[in-house]
Amino acid sequence: MYTRESLHPMQYFKVYLTLKNFREKQNKMEPSVHSKNQKNNRNQRFVFLYNNCTFAARLTGLKYLINKNISVDTLSYKTISANKATVDKQWLLVDAEGEALGRLASKVAKLLRGKHKPNFTPHVDCGDNVVIINAEKITLSGNKWDSKVYNRYTGYPGGQRTTTVKQLLDKNPAKIVEKAVKGMLPKNRFGADLLRNLKVYAVPDHNQEAQKPTAINLNDLK
Repeated sequence: MYTRESLHPMQYFKVYLTLKNFREKQNKMEPSVHSKNQKNNRNQRFVFLYNNCTFAARLTGLKYLINKNISVDTLSYKTISANKATVDKQWLLVDAEGEALGRLASKVAKLLRGKHKPNFTPHVDCGDNVVIINAEKITLSGNKWDSKVYNRYTGYPGGQRTTTVKQLLDKNPAKIVEKAVKGMLPKNRFGADLLRNLKVYAVPDHNQEAQKPTAINLNDLK
């Protein structure tokens, strides 16, 4: 039962639309024309406010209906959030050969977070485990092989060090993909946990044969 004190003003519009549907169903169930006319006369103010789209009119109409002590369930749907017990995590295999680094990283980050699933929950690890192979065969546009640099600091005065993508490609190609994906995940402990679900290999072989990952095409993702 809704009362004027218990109902928050921001919930008025939702209750308003639900009450409108409730009234329409009641009118359809009335067999007599006379009783239907009485129903329409009694709810004439409500029907007028429904046709009027101003927020003040909606508030007035809802207060009128609340004063009539109308009880109705306004929840027409139920939001289901994922948790550790209900989440369905799979192993996916992605081939990075010929893929652009940025586009590859953005789609992999979406898979890690689980945004491609209907039960996506922002604060729950509901994404899949992703295995990337052929990281050494990624592509970059323009002169990014030499212009893009990674900065780090040793902790000592004057200890700033820079590394280009080309230098990192010769040293550890998997790090390039890992850094790109990490930059597209949340910057907190939750993002660090999601990054542990990513396995990157520079060569076509990987160590996740036991998990039997399913090969997917990133171009099929929306």
